Amino acid sequence: MLAFLDDLLWGKILVVGLVALGLVFTVRSRFVQFRYFGRMFGVFGEAVRRQPGQISSFQALMLSVAGRVGAGNIAGVAVAIALGGPGAVFWMWVVALVGMATSYFECTLAQLYKQPEPDGSYRGGPAFYIARGLRQRWLAMVFSVLLLVTFGFGFNAVQSYTVATSLNDAFGIPTYWTGIALVAVLGIIIFGGISRIAQAADVLVPVMACGYILLTLFVVVTRLPEVPGVLALIFKSAFGLEPAIGGGMGAAILLGVKRGLFSNEAGLGSAPNVAAVAHVPHPASQGIVQAFSVFIDTIIICSCTAFIILLSPTFVPGAEQAGVALTQQAMAGYVGEWGRIYVSIALMLFVFTSIIYNYYLGETSIDFFAGNNRVAFSIFRIAVMVLVFWGSVQDLSTVFAFADITMGLLAVVNLLAVTLLFRTGLRIMRDYDRQIAEGIDNPVFDSGRFSDLDIDRGAWPARG
Repeated sequence: MLAFLDDLLWGKILVVGLVALGLVFTVRSRFVQFRYFGRMFGVFGEAVRRQPGQISSFQALMLSVAGRVGAGNIAGVAVAIALGGPGAVFWMWVVALVGMATSYFECTLAQLYKQPEPDGSYRGGPAFYIARGLRQRWLAMVFSVLLLVTFGFGFNAVQSYTVATSLNDAFGIPTYWTGIALVAVLGIIIFGGISRIAQAADVLVPVMACGYILLTLFVVVTRLPEVPGVLALIFKSAFGLEPAIGGGMGAAILLGVKRGLFSNEAGLGSAPNVAAVAHVPHPASQGIVQAFSVFIDTIIICSCTAFIILLSPTFVPGAEQAGVALTQQAMAGYVGEWGRIYVSIALMLFVFTSIIYNYYLGETSIDFFAGNNRVAFSIFRIAVMVLVFWGSVQDLSTVFAFADITMGLLAVVNLLAVTLLFRTGLRIMRDYDRQIAEGIDNPVFDSGRFSDLDIDRGAWPARG
C-alpha cells in the first residue's frame, strides 16, 4: 500500500504538477528567476552586515540550504545516474530552473503573511498563508499536522539513521554512540531557539558547501580535457541518443525530475517556513533569495556529485552501482581510500544540518497550534531528541516510506494554496518591479497599498 501511494504521488501527480505549475509561474512572472538572478548574489553582502536581534536574509538562506542540501545531494544523484543514466543530470537542472519560480512565489507569500513573535523574531509559512490568505484554517491545520509528522518526527529519525550507519560503515563507530553525540549537539542548538539555529547553519552550511565545491573543482581541473565529453554524454543521454546507458530517455527524465524535486524541495512547502523568519524590507526580496537556494542546491551541489561520478575512471555506465557507495567509489578513485572517509564526513554534515532544519519545521507547526508556548516547545524538543537517538539504532525503511507519502500530501496542499494565491503573489512581485523600474535599489513594502489583504500590521506596518 505504501509503495502504491508513493508511486501515485511521486510518480504521477507531483512530477507532473510541480513541473507544470513551475512552468506556468515562470511564464506568468516573465521569468522572474532569471530577471533577478544578478540580485540574488547581493545576499552574500549580509554575511558581514548584520542587524542585532534579527535573522538576516543570508542566515535564512543558509538555513534553507541546510535543509535542501542533504543525503539526496550525494546518494540521490548517484541513484539517478545509476538508474536513469547521465541524462538524468540534465533533467535535474531543468526542474531546478523551473522550480526556482515556484520557490520564489511560495517564499514571497510566506514573508507576506508572516507574524511577529514576542522575542522580535517572525513565524510564517504555508499554514500561515493558508489561514490568512485563503481563510481556510482547517486546511492550515491539516498542513501543520503533515509538516510535523513528516519533518518534525519522521525525517529526523531517518536522518539520524543515515548518519549513524554511514559512520559505522566508514569508521566502525557503534550506532548508539553516534546517536548520543547527535542528541547532545542537537540539544545545545535547539534549546537556544531560532537565533542559535540560524547561527549554527550560518557556520556549518558555508563550510560544508564550500569544501564540497572546492573538492569538485580539484576533480574538474585535474580531468579538464574530459569535461567536454562528460557534458556531451549528459546531453545525449538526456534525449535518448545513448540508449545503452541507463534506462533510456524516459528513465532519464523520470529519475532526473524526481531526484531534482526531492533534493531542492521547491513547491513542497518546507522552505517557506524558513523564508518567513528573515527581516527584509520587501517580501519579494526573500522570494528572490530563496529561489537562489534552489540554484545552490541543484545546479551547484548536485552537479558537484554528478561530475565527481561521471569524471571518475571507476565509473562504468550501466554497471550495478547505486547510492552513496557509487560516490564513495568515485572519490576513492581520485584521492585514494581517504576519499570514502571524506564522503562519509560530508554526508554527516549535510544530514546534521538537515536535522536542525527539520526540527525548526516541526517547531513552526507547534507554534501554529499552540502559539509561543514554552511548555509545548520543550516537550517537542525532548521528543525530537528521543526520536533522533531511536532512529540511529533502528532500520527505518518503513518510516521513510511513510514520511515520503506524508511529504507528498504536504506538497499537494501547498501547491493548491500557492495556485489559489498566485494573483496575490503577482501583485507583490509587480510592486517590487515597479520600485526597481523607478530606480529604487532596495524596494520597501508598504502594507497600506494592500489594505484588502489580511496582513499582520505588526510584521508589515503601513508607511503612508
